[in-house]
Amino acid sequence: MAVILAESEILRINISSPEQEEEVRGLLSPVAPMERIEFHNNPTNEPWCRDHGPIFVKRVLAPQLAVNDFGYNAWGGKYPPYEDDDVVPSRIAHHFSHPLFKPPFVLEGGSVDPNGAGALLTTESCLLNPNRNPSMSRNQIEQGLKDYLGVEQVLWLGDGIEGDDTDGHVDDITRFVSRDTVVTVIESNQNDPNHLPLLENLHRLHEMKLHDGTPLKVIEMPMPPRIDREGIRLPASHANFYIANESVLMPAFGGDSDVEAVEILAELFPTRMIRPIDCRELIWGLGAFHCLTQQQPE
Repeated sequence: MAVILAESEILRINISSPEQEEEVRGLLSPVAPMERIEFHNNPTNEPWCRDHGPIFVKRVLAPQLAVNDFGYNAWGGKYPPYEDDDVVPSRIAHHFSHPLFKPPFVLEGGSVDPNGAGALLTTESCLLNPNRNPSMSRNQIEQGLKDYLGVEQVLWLGDGIEGDDTDGHVDDITRFVSRDTVVTVIESNQNDPNHLPLLENLHRLHEMKLHDGTPLKVIEMPMPPRIDREGIRLPASHANFYIANESVLMPAFGGDSDVEAVEILAELFPTRMIRPIDCRELIWGLGAFHCLTQQQPE
């Protein structure tokens, strides 16, 4: 993952100590272009930077970045302690001298997927879960997203996939790949618990339109084979890809769906190389490439 990302962009890695930096440098230096890798002393409780890291926004009238530091409670208080994770956005904003906003509600980066043109996808199972913002209504949450992310339209899906301990992050099920096109995972096995929730999301997507009346173009992507470990269903999904400057890092899981998913993404990203990487060990942490990363605009 680090080798591929450093091919086309600066890769910034949070480390918790000089000893950890030395360890990671030892792993990467034989294989990666170290001149494009930076280490930042930001101790964390968990590796999932998408959820606890800064969400960058850009001012409309000037090319200046700012950082949103949303509240963070480890996916509804599931995994304390999380104090180190909660302050990462503020630490990064301070390091880069970016303006900092602190929205007064809890939000993880993996729970939203914007199209960069005013629309944003999310799920009811996560954002409306009382373990995040119990005192906020649906309308209040929508307004908060509009105020702090600059979107005009919030598009709601239903449930996420089985085994996802985030209560249904959208980055495991449906992703914008252009202003009006989404790729969404489907489960063809009618006996699988994911079949009906993903089918319901598919129906919703086909009914959605953007503000200007444009219907969404919906591209279906297969779910990978079911993966269980120590009696736990793991949230394996090809949708948890990361879009880099020159490539797309795609989670692969060793089944026939890997090839089909690569072909689908190759059509959707003709200027980028699709790079499948085996995630059968990584998914034991209940996340993949999109969960591990948070893009920082130039």
